[in-house]
Amino acid sequence: MKFVLLLLAFLFTTRIEAADIATAPKSPMLVVKTLDHGEFDLAKQRGHWVLVNFWATWCSPCLKEIPDFSAFDQARDDVVVIGLAFEEIEQSELRAFLKEHPASYPIALVDVYAPPKDFDVPRGLPTSWLIAPDGTIAEKYLGPITSADLARRIDQKQP
Repeated sequence: MKFVLLLLAFLFTTRIEAADIATAPKSPMLVVKTLDHGEFDLAKQRGHWVLVNFWATWCSPCLKEIPDFSAFDQARDDVVVIGLAFEEIEQSELRAFLKEHPASYPIALVDVYAPPKDFDVPRGLPTSWLIAPDGTIAEKYLGPITSADLARRIDQKQP
């Protein structure tokens, strides 16, 4: 019985994620101010794979992704990563946290009450969106992923 319930929960979740992608804009927009006082514009990243990663300081799986995504971001010229801190926290607190958990990629603090329009409210954290070089959504991940998962997905989409 437990197996059947788990299977149904998995299938229901999978369908929800597929529906999320189907209803999302074909080419989502994202322009955010980063903690380093820069600006990240998703449209300016065309030609690269972009990982848009929603995370929080209190999320243990999210914290495991930071060093992995940092190494992946630095190792691949065809990949850009943007971290979106999705929690109620002061910028000064987030900056202090990032000194202990550094990321090689830009981080932006997003408003939990007004998340980026084209990405909706994450159903859980971490949530990541993989954007293809043409600006379209290639994949949405609910839960932790690894750079190996991303590499497999990206490499299968390469010409």
